[in-house]
Amino acid sequence: MYESPCSSSPDPAPGAMTSLAPAMRIDRAILVIRGLRVMLDADLAGLYGVTTKRLNEQVKRNRDRFPADFMFQLTAGEKAEVVAHCDHLRRLRFSPVLPYAFTEHGAVMLASVLNSTVAVHTSIQIVRAFVRLREAVASHTALAGKLDELERKYDAQFKVVFEALRKLMAPPPSSKRIGFLVERDR
Repeated sequence: MYESPCSSSPDPAPGAMTSLAPAMRIDRAILVIRGLRVMLDADLAGLYGVTTKRLNEQVKRNRDRFPADFMFQLTAGEKAEVVAHCDHLRRLRFSPVLPYAFTEHGAVMLASVLNSTVAVHTSIQIVRAFVRLREAVASHTALAGKLDELERKYDAQFKVVFEALRKLMAPPPSSKRIGFLVERDR
């Protein structure tokens, strides 16, 4: 399954970056696929300043450095879902190749395989982005625990407040359709 906070802001051309990658661009590139936080080969190639073809060539030459928990190839269905939800990946729509997804460890291993100054500096930024994401998840879990504790401590007079807070903490439903209904569609 796929989840992502992809935004629709325009993406620079792959290889256009020659300095450190902005944190927001890295954060946007982290997706959740098969329950793992990953980055796709196309995004990593752009961040590392190489083409996707070159990146994948280096991975194939160093296949023993990328076990299954570091990297996997998307299925056609996963690719279609990612392309549909992430505007910055629309260029993958007509590609016959299924992209590779790299976990945090796989993304760092790429830096050693690519062996460039840009790759090393970018891998540091990528690790920091994954750490920020882990901290956000941990703080959300801690907040939920504190809320449970407060709810047990206080009586029913605050029940409405606790229910409202839980609704605010819950992820928004993604199945709502946006738009207008024309009279003939009803």
